[in-house]
Amino acid sequence: MHNIKDIRDNIDNFKNIIKSRNVSIDLDQILDLDKNNRKLIQEKETFEQEKKEISKKQDKSLFAKSKEISEKIITINKEQSLIKNELDNLLSSIPNLPLEDVPIGVDENFNKEILKSGTISKFSFKPKSHYELGENLKMLDFDLATKTTGARFVFVKDQLALLERAIANFMLDTHTQINGYKEISPPLMASDSTMFGTGQLPKFENDQFEIKVDEKSGRKFLIPTAEVILTNVVRDQILNIKDLPMRLVALTPCFRKEAGSYGKDTKGMIRQHQFYKVELVSIVENNKCLDELERMTNCATMILEKLKLPYRKIVLSTGDMGFSAEKTYDIEVWLPSENKYREISSCSSCGSFQARRMKSRYKNKNNETAFVGTLNGSGLAVGRTLIAILENYQNSDGSITIPEVLKRYMNNLEKISNN
Repeated sequence: MHNIKDIRDNIDNFKNIIKSRNVSIDLDQILDLDKNNRKLIQEKETFEQEKKEISKKQDKSLFAKSKEISEKIITINKEQSLIKNELDNLLSSIPNLPLEDVPIGVDENFNKEILKSGTISKFSFKPKSHYELGENLKMLDFDLATKTTGARFVFVKDQLALLERAIANFMLDTHTQINGYKEISPPLMASDSTMFGTGQLPKFENDQFEIKVDEKSGRKFLIPTAEVILTNVVRDQILNIKDLPMRLVALTPCFRKEAGSYGKDTKGMIRQHQFYKVELVSIVENNKCLDELERMTNCATMILEKLKLPYRKIVLSTGDMGFSAEKTYDIEVWLPSENKYREISSCSSCGSFQARRMKSRYKNKNNETAFVGTLNGSGLAVGRTLIAILENYQNSDGSITIPEVLKRYMNNLEKISNN
């Protein structure tokens, strides 16, 4: 969330930068509300000072005057509260500002490729899609999921369920034993204030699954990503610099309405309402975000390298980045059936944007209080990794060869087949 003083003091620069985010923001309205808010605060302070002076005099003849001032203060408080709420709502809907090296553009067509890694397999047969392979193996059942639950769900069965679990355990072991992350098993529901902290609310409320617990409880939402719950572990805290960096990892199901994806990826597991993901979150000193972003992205690509899956790394343009991000790398894995790369991870630095919303701070080396820096990334999406393995490790007979690093998680199974 942006500081109104920073906007006010650098309005021309702010206007120029926010244009690149491809959003419509009425900054003039925000400045007018800010001006009125500050005016009312000043008026209230003047009246409070006047009332204090009257109180010192202890003159009963001034009692009516004091009462009149009190009523004026009450009126101003009500008016100022309404203006402040409107101002805060508008400020909370402004996305983070991109860093200078982020490509400027309105959408994904302006993203920039950084590197490609791995060898794309050449098949002697036409490669099948993951859903064809899974259905032929009778281990992916979309029809049953539609019957029991609805569209964009799937039953993963038998050896593919074992493979899915193996992928998740391999990712967790790699991140905890090699990459230095601490594993957390968090709640799968978040309060509205938690969702606000990481930027899902209020702007993206329609994308979330809200859960009604009981009449007395506050609003609850199924987490769209473990980023939400992991980042908020430092909410309303002042951390010791010795506690930083804080690196957390969690395997959770994620729940998304995918409200803006009607008609996209309707077949298969690419875009589901429920999916497993291993999430990486870092809490760092705010001047170390970019170094941590490179580290986090390398931790994510390490998984693909160990699985020997071809991928590419791209930096997202200003118009394609997420709401809370100041810079984002997407990692895309090769899918033979589509003959193109598809997103499997997104790693973002949010700077102090989320920390301001969460009131998460630390004492720096000068013993000054500063906002922390937050980062998040997929390490990786489990379902999409399953997809990539099915397609890249498929054989002409429809069987799937198990990647070497996963065999120990699968009772040393060599292949998945109907036999």
